[in-house]
Amino acid sequence: MSMIKTDKLIYEYAKLDDEGNVIGTNRAIDAVDLEVEPGQFVAILGHNGSGKSTLAKQLNAILTPTEGTVWVAGRNTKEPENIWDVRQSAGMVFQNPDNQIIGTVVEEDVGFGPENLGVPTDEIWTRVEESLKKVGMIEYRHHSPNKLSGGQKQRVAIAGVIAMRPQCIVLDEPTAMLDPNGRKEVLRTVEELRKKEKVTVILITHYMEEVVGADRVIVMDKGSIVMEGSPKRIFSRVEELKKYRLDVPQATLLAYELQKKGVKLPDGILSTEELVEALCQLN
Repeated sequence: MSMIKTDKLIYEYAKLDDEGNVIGTNRAIDAVDLEVEPGQFVAILGHNGSGKSTLAKQLNAILTPTEGTVWVAGRNTKEPENIWDVRQSAGMVFQNPDNQIIGTVVEEDVGFGPENLGVPTDEIWTRVEESLKKVGMIEYRHHSPNKLSGGQKQRVAIAGVIAMRPQCIVLDEPTAMLDPNGRKEVLRTVEELRKKEKVTVILITHYMEEVVGADRVIVMDKGSIVMEGSPKRIFSRVEELKKYRLDVPQATLLAYELQKKGVKLPDGILSTEELVEALCQLN
């Protein structure tokens, strides 16, 4: 069974005038078919307004389809009786951790989700300790979240999600407000969770370097999926990505420019290490 599946998914926002009257609709997602298998790491790219964040909210039933269907762990998100199961199966991490952290002490915040699920008290504290250890924040369990760095706050937000034991984590631009060190902290945490816990990861991002380790990359534009494939396949299509107003990793761009100058390099170079190795193999 697929972890995530959408069938001809359409979502439309209502357009309102200054007085709040509906004057039309805006189609944010347009007939998207998507399937994600358990344990996969899928990255979704797209410029602002491409529909990627709206799609992310569909996967946690924050939004439900205008038309079409979304299944999370086999459950139809449109059916009200499935909402809590869907949200437990697919945990959501948002762009700004301050919007997700509500407790005054780290451990209380991490325990909030399991408490809402009706988990017994002893089990809650076991999950809190396990989750904080998994994200490397156990020594901060008695701290105020307000005194943490951006990267640390985001790791606490991730701990709060994994304390609910989700099968899938949906991260909606989780590093957009962080500095480079914070971004590395968060991505390292997510990658370790994926490898050790076999959690399905769906990452929405506009940082190209964050997706090079993905199993699949999906590119969205105007609410539709316009490109799909492995990172190597996607990033070898530099001109097509530019058409959709997207960049490529710096090493990929440098290799592409060298290719245009006649240097015989393979397509789809993703990292500095790959580029150096390819250059060293030239005669």
